Formats: sequence, C-alpha cells, structure tokens
Amino acid sequence: MIPQSFITDLLNRVDIVDVVGRYVQLKKGGANFMGLCPFHSEKSPSFTVSPTKQFYHCFGCGAHGTAIGFLIEYSGMGFVDAVKDLAQGVGMVVPDNDDKIPPAQRAAQQAQSLALSDALQRACDFYRAQLRQAPNAIAYLKGRGLTGEIAARFGMGYAPAGWTSLKSVFPDYEALQLVESGLVIDHVDEDGGNKKRYDRFRERIMFPIRNVKGQVIGFGGRVLDGGEPKYLNSPETPLFSKGTELYGLWEARQAIRDAGYVLVTEGYMDVVALAQLGFPQAVATLGTACTSTHVQKLLRQTDNVIFSFDGDKAGRRAARRALEACLPQVTDNKTIRFLFLPQEHDPDSFVREYGADAFEQEVANAMPLSQFLLREVAGEHDLTTPEGRARTQFDAKPLLQAMAPSGLRLQIVRGLASMTESTPAEIESLFDLSKPVAVAKRAPPRQGRPQPVGLELQIIRLLVAQPSLAVQLDETAQAAFTFFGEEAAERLSHLVTTAQSLGANGTFAALSEQLKEVTTEYDHLIAEIAAEPESDPDADRVWLASAVRQIKMDMLKKELNQLFSSGLTPDQVSARYREITAQQNLLVREAEAAMAPR
Repeated sequence: MIPQSFITDLLNRVDIVDVVGRYVQLKKGGANFMGLCPFHSEKSPSFTVSPTKQFYHCFGCGAHGTAIGFLIEYSGMGFVDAVKDLAQGVGMVVPDNDDKIPPAQRAAQQAQSLALSDALQRACDFYRAQLRQAPNAIAYLKGRGLTGEIAARFGMGYAPAGWTSLKSVFPDYEALQLVESGLVIDHVDEDGGNKKRYDRFRERIMFPIRNVKGQVIGFGGRVLDGGEPKYLNSPETPLFSKGTELYGLWEARQAIRDAGYVLVTEGYMDVVALAQLGFPQAVATLGTACTSTHVQKLLRQTDNVIFSFDGDKAGRRAARRALEACLPQVTDNKTIRFLFLPQEHDPDSFVREYGADAFEQEVANAMPLSQFLLREVAGEHDLTTPEGRARTQFDAKPLLQAMAPSGLRLQIVRGLASMTESTPAEIESLFDLSKPVAVAKRAPPRQGRPQPVGLELQIIRLLVAQPSLAVQLDETAQAAFTFFGEEAAERLSHLVTTAQSLGANGTFAALSEQLKEVTTEYDHLIAEIAAEPESDPDADRVWLASAVRQIKMDMLKKELNQLFSSGLTPDQVSARYREITAQQNLLVREAEAAMAPR
C-alpha cells in the first residue's frame, strides 16, 4: 500500500496544469486555465484547472479531482499506475512494502523499459515511413476501404520484405533491446554453433499497439496475401502482455465517452474499419481470449460495454470466455451486452453491406449479460425433465458463484429459478449464495448522522479548502467542538486529524485525495469548493481562530448558566465560577489582540 505521506508529497510536487495540459488544450483565464472538457461533449469551455488548488473541475458535467484522479478517469489507469506515472515524471520512486527488489535492480529495470520503449517507437516511425513507399500495401488498405487519414490516426505502417530491414534504423543490430522488445528473432542452430538474427515482421501491414499512456508497446502484423499466420503479434515482453492490453483503446478514449459505450471486437482490422465507417469507439483483444483485466480496463472508461462476436461456433466460444471474464466485475451500475452478427459477417462487412444505421440498430438490440448467461446454461438441455433442469443448475453454479452479491445476481437467480422450477431461496441455498462475500468486510454505514449546518459547516468547508489551517487547532479547540454535539464533534475531530497529518504544507488536492479513499461524505463539498474562487489564507486563518474562540465562549456561557443547578457544593460552584470567568476574560483579550492594528 502506498503511504499517504507519499501521495501528499507527490501532489505537492506535480503541477496539475502540466498533467492535464498533455491531453487537453488549456488557455489562461484569470487565475485558472480553461479548456473543453474531455469527459463530455461541449463547444464552449467549461473545464477549469486551478494551479493554486491543484484541482480540476468541469462546470458542465461536474467532473473534478486531482492530477491522480485525472489520469485515472482520462487514461483508464488504476490508482497505483497513475501514482507511478506521475512519480516518474517528477523523479520520485513509489515505495512499496512488498517490493523486495534492490534499488539498483529497480533502476536497471526502469532503464530497460525506457530502452525498449524507445526502440519500439523508432521501429513504429520506420514502418510508417515504409508504408508511404509500398504501393502494394497502400493498394491493399484502399481495397479494404481505408483512407490515409485513418491509417495515420492509428499509426499504421508496413514492414518491408527482407530479413534485416531494421538495420537501417538500428546501426547496432545486435543490441539486446531489439530481442527483448520482440522486434527481431535470434535463431540458433540445433548444435548451438550458429546464430542468425532477423526481423520478426516482414511484408506485413503493421498495427502499433499502445498502452494507456499512448506509448507503443508492441505490434500486430497482417500478411498481405494468403500466407500464414494471417496475424502475427509481438511476443510477451516486459512492456507487452496480450492478456492486459486492448488494441485501439488509446485512440478510442474520447469516442467512447462521446458514444456512451465501448464496442469490443475480435481484430485489428475491425477496429480500424469501424473507425473509418463512423464507429470510432471500437477496440479489440489481441488474438487472445478476453480476460478479467481487459474488462476492468473497459469499465474504467465507460459504464456500458458491448462485445461483438461472429455468429459461428468460434464466436460463441469467444463470447462464453468473455462472459466468464465479466462476471467478477459485474455491478448494478454497469451494463454489459453481447452482439452476435450473422455467421457470414464481421462488423466491417456488415456495415459495408447494410449501412451504419443498421449496425447501430444491431448494437441497440445487443443481448444483455443476464439473458446470455441464462441461454448459455440452458444450452440444449431438456427443461421439461428433472435431469435437464438439474444439469442447467449445475452449469449455472460456477457462473453465479463468480458474481459478487448484487441486484443483477438476484435477478439472474430469479430467472434461473423460474427456468428450473425452483425458488430463488432454493437456488441461493444450493449454490451457497446466501452469504455476501464482501459486505461483512466493510464498516457499516453511519445511519442518521445529521448533516452539518451553520458554523459547523463553515468550519468543515474551511478545513477542506485550507487543510494547513488545521495545525492551529490544539486539543482545547477540538474539545470545543463537542458544543455541536457528539456526532459533529467526532466528524470534525476526524477531519482535523486527517488534515493535520498532511502537515503545514497540506493542500486541498492532497486532502481531497485522502478523504476520497475512506469516505464519500465530502464529495459534494469538494465539488463545490473546486468550483469556487480561491480564498485568502490569511483571512481564513483569522476567521477560524475567531470561530473557535466564539465556540469556546458559547460553551463557557452555557456552563455558567447551568452552574448553579449542577449539584456542586457552594465552594465548588465558587471555584468553577472563577475559572469560567477567567477563561472568558482570556478569550476576550485574545479577541482584542487579534483585532488590534499591526
């Protein structure tokens, strides 16, 4: 787990304007920077980035967050990957308690990654240049209905004939990184005496594969004629793993947001052709079955995922594997559907024959995951017989067990119970689904906690916006918060402790990131503060001190009013009275000193 102190230090070093500016064109507008929101379609800029708050906020769709949150939402990175990416940019190394790799070895690994990334980008540039000089490759792409514009958008290229064409790019053709990146192959004779090195890709249309940061991490190559294999992928490397990457995801990011869904296809050419035909929200797995990691990446980009498969047996098998990969990731606020085209068509050919509107209708009519699951488990079993119904339940059991407790799982259980002449309770008992698998690990939500109002709310807003002010709140100040009631005092105490843990240099961005990790209670308030102009820290400091003094004074006044009915002896009442009045006089002097001209 990454220490919160590291996150705070990272956010203090990173400039969110630089981070967002890599992906969004920003212009100075007053104290902030403005641009078109990357998370929804708009013609007038409503997306602001505050260099003082180190926070972004969209007045149109409400999206907001820190530099870490931006990378997660825009690029689809996980939290750890986003932190590592930002840390690398400012020369920080992310600490990891479970990382036993010595620092020297870690540095060597980072140097290797940079060398491989550089080699792959240089090869990509070479292949793109070669495509412009390859009439046969250009003719093939034109024959598939592709334009030069779409080829350029996806960085497509051509690997020419010849065993060692990359020698013109890499004078040191024997460099180790060429093998490690998968660009070349070392062939050694059976007796081990003669080694030959040659290019992996020859006479193929080249599709560069990019990661979520837009870096080339591998290639897919399609043969022009009837040769085999039809598609050749880069091997597994330190940068590239087929089970975790999706072709076209980098290029499709904005289109996915605009369309509201991602379309998952089976091949490179489907992605490029669909982009050409008006469906740029398509991506593809890389010649391997869909994995749970693929699904996680997709659901970071959108709440709606549609898998498109050919209607033949191979397509059905691929759909079943995709279904199994999806089940652990299913939640009630995400929708996953399955589209099956006629056996003679893939998405490219279907759109060309029937048109974009017809394909759009097919997408709209895609089968929901629940329906596909029930159809799969029913299979060809005879549901009129006890044996057929029992076999259906047998096939459904591992699929339902893979799902977390959710409303959707309950609906599928009900559907299965109806199909197999059972009750939902019988299914849950038979499958051992009655016990939630995750809820018990979470702290129970606080029920009925009153929402902050008045002075309490003002103090909370101030501490969230200016967490460095929390260091001026000592134990007596925090004790005074009991004036608002036990629940409120607990909330304020937790907020103060969290803010104080950031130190005197604590920022709105750092506190927001930390609060988001433990509760959603402050989300609405954070969004409001992000949209407001920056306040004056000095004025805020004075106001907070004044507010605390007022709370203390009100508490003393309340105690004084109740003192004579408190049940204390006359001597105890007299002593406490003198203590209260002394404390009141001290607070008055503090207030006068604060108001005195400096």
